[in-house]
Amino acid sequence: MTDNLRLHGFNNLTSSLSFNIYDICYAKTEEQREAYIDYIDELYNAERLTQILRDVTNIIGAHVLNIARQDYEPHGASVTILIAEHELEDADPEHTEPGPGPLPQTVLGHLDKSHVTVHTYPESHPDNGISTFRLDIDVSTCGMISPLKALNYLIHSFDSDIVTTDYRVRGFTRDVDGRKLFIDHQIDSIQDYLAEDTKNAYQMMDVNVYQENMFHTKMLLKDFDLDNYLFGTSRRDLTFEEARDIENRLRNEMLEIFYSRNMD
Repeated sequence: MTDNLRLHGFNNLTSSLSFNIYDICYAKTEEQREAYIDYIDELYNAERLTQILRDVTNIIGAHVLNIARQDYEPHGASVTILIAEHELEDADPEHTEPGPGPLPQTVLGHLDKSHVTVHTYPESHPDNGISTFRLDIDVSTCGMISPLKALNYLIHSFDSDIVTTDYRVRGFTRDVDGRKLFIDHQIDSIQDYLAEDTKNAYQMMDVNVYQENMFHTKMLLKDFDLDNYLFGTSRRDLTFEEARDIENRLRNEMLEIFYSRNMD
């Protein structure tokens, strides 16, 4: 919020940041596919997801009120956290101002007025060897705290091959003169709040509806090293033809997700 913007009472605007984060992998055999899903399930279990969301609440300057989490059978996990903003006199100004948040240094949660949620969706195709892991993350806040501070941290907390991000400000609040305010900060694109290394690492595409305060950014990882996408094997174990075929399958999968349409 700008320094010269003075509000009448509580800030009633709701800011929501939503992610779909995808990790793509090639697992050739049934055993490798099951091992990949088990690996993902263990890596992103409810306990670890809870810690990531706790970190998010610290980054945005929120206070955790309640946490609900669940590991599902056979696969998947959910965490929800309910949060409250700190009292204004105790809040860190760096947390309350929208702006690029920190990068990592190294489930259901309930917030008062706000919440942070994550759900995981491991998936494997039985025919073409492609396995796709998706996380859905929502950070919704109102008052002085901004979910945009969590943007960089969340992208770097997962193996993010493709990221679809939506940010929307809803409702209205009033200034001291009674004038309605439908947004309380300047934003032209979600990319404004990404760290430089993140912007350099991804191909990006925006679809923004400025009059509705709706912002949408898709991100596709630029760097492609086949060994990073093989589970249970490596590039040196493949013939040139096999490697080329697998790379084409992986790239096609990623492009279909990025553009939200089938390429064949």
